[in-house]
Amino acid sequence: MFRRCLIILLLSFSSLYSQNIDYKNAVVSSANELASEVGINIIKQGGNAVDAVVGVAFALAVVYPQAGNIGGGGFLVYRSADGFETSIDFRETAPRLSSKNMFLDEQGNVIPNLSTLGHLGSGIPGSVAGLLYALDKYGTLPREKVLSYAINLAEKGFYINSELANSINSNKEEFIMFEGSSKIFGKKFRKGELFIQTDLANTLKEISLKGRDGFYKGWVAQRIIEEMKRGNGIITLEDLASYNPVERKVLKGEYKNFDIITMGPPSSGGMCIIYLFNILENYNLKSLGRTSLDYINLLSEAMKRVYADRSEFMGDIDFYKVPIEELISKTYAKNRFENFQFGKVIASDNIEPGKIKKESTQTTHISAADSKGNMVSLTTTLNDSYGNKVVVDGAGFLLNNEMDDFSVKPGVPNIFGLVGNEANAIEPGKRMLSSMTPTIILKDSKPFMVVGSPGGGKIITSVLQTLLNVIEFDMDLQEAVDAPRFHHQWLPDLLQVEKTLLSRNMIKKLSDIGYELKFVSDFGRVEAVMFNSDGTLSGHSDKRGSGKAIGF
Repeated sequence: MFRRCLIILLLSFSSLYSQNIDYKNAVVSSANELASEVGINIIKQGGNAVDAVVGVAFALAVVYPQAGNIGGGGFLVYRSADGFETSIDFRETAPRLSSKNMFLDEQGNVIPNLSTLGHLGSGIPGSVAGLLYALDKYGTLPREKVLSYAINLAEKGFYINSELANSINSNKEEFIMFEGSSKIFGKKFRKGELFIQTDLANTLKEISLKGRDGFYKGWVAQRIIEEMKRGNGIITLEDLASYNPVERKVLKGEYKNFDIITMGPPSSGGMCIIYLFNILENYNLKSLGRTSLDYINLLSEAMKRVYADRSEFMGDIDFYKVPIEELISKTYAKNRFENFQFGKVIASDNIEPGKIKKESTQTTHISAADSKGNMVSLTTTLNDSYGNKVVVDGAGFLLNNEMDDFSVKPGVPNIFGLVGNEANAIEPGKRMLSSMTPTIILKDSKPFMVVGSPGGGKIITSVLQTLLNVIEFDMDLQEAVDAPRFHHQWLPDLLQVEKTLLSRNMIKKLSDIGYELKFVSDFGRVEAVMFNSDGTLSGHSDKRGSGKAIGF
């Protein structure tokens, strides 16, 4: 009897824990609880959602070094309480000394690891410039206040969790290859130990004091150049001083009574998410069922066509005439999918990019909304986990390996298995193509969701399925984010599936119609905020990570 009562009690607690919590004032969702607390504290101190995400982003550079950064880049999508919409592109750029074939040997073959490990893989960092631009233009609090939280976490330290300890330890062999990295990450870490980062604190103080000049000029910039010289990198003082973020018009689409507000090029994510919705709006998804053969077949074949076009037509719009209007056209989407039949699989070898006239991993996401209706979706990245594994010695921060996101050679996959062509070839000053998909959704023209995810090429499909789970299948936010997902990116010709999604019977059905399945433990780490019909806010941080949504 006692055992039965105990089980019932435990199940009750579990049910309570799993429920969405609604908040009246604000919600911030990020990959780390300490960072989310920073965002909420900033809003409590009178800041808005922009102040919050900037504070969270700098805090993640301290407490979530796998992806949080000041040595990488990203994208921010913002919608103000009065309906103003904009996006900020602070993607890294290729150094002036970069060249199209810089990662190839004399025979034209890709040199293994050259674009991913070490100094040459780094693009010019954009995070500091982009975050400060957003803060200066759309925030309300002084820079010193917003950065004080990150400085405190670096200077006084924080107690690391098991995820971070295991993550650092698993990358030790690469960290010890570089002097600056070895000093900070070269030892064995244990859960619960205090992690103090004095060099990083000093860098953040310099940024707090001098703004962007505290990073792109002065002693921090000099440390970056010294680090480049140690490892045959090519970033120069001129590269750093001339870097600028770009404010761009948001990309917009519609799906039923929902407005999609997302990021345009050099992100492929926004174009791909609108393109996918344009295909899917021609089908009754709810009647198919979220785990049915027809639903998985439909989405997978749509994904193939979209990723095929991604490989051919998408790149930095400042260097390549990306055919945006065609790619997000409802007519083009319908025509591209006219040969689809339920129960049929077209091999990727038989799917080519569409006919459009040419005119010429690790990542992290923050979603935030405040009581006034300001909404911010920000995705930032070093590319691979811990970027190129190089810490700038004496400055305490990791550099990115975003040069691998270019097409280092047409048709050769990057670390995420994605292929590209001339649209995404390396050119000095060019921004590399990204899959980041920071997105804001309106329902009947009113704020509804803020969403985004890390995950390399799987970012787009993680965001898509989370939104469909809410819009089509009436899931609450937690269910929608945590539900198992699947992914197809055209090449390689594999249907990638989270293990818990499919029954044995469904595995057989998918195999019988022609899919080659690859099972993965999980992918994506969605951070989401939702506006409820009663005026409250909900937030959820993906169960696949160790983050947290916090509100008040």
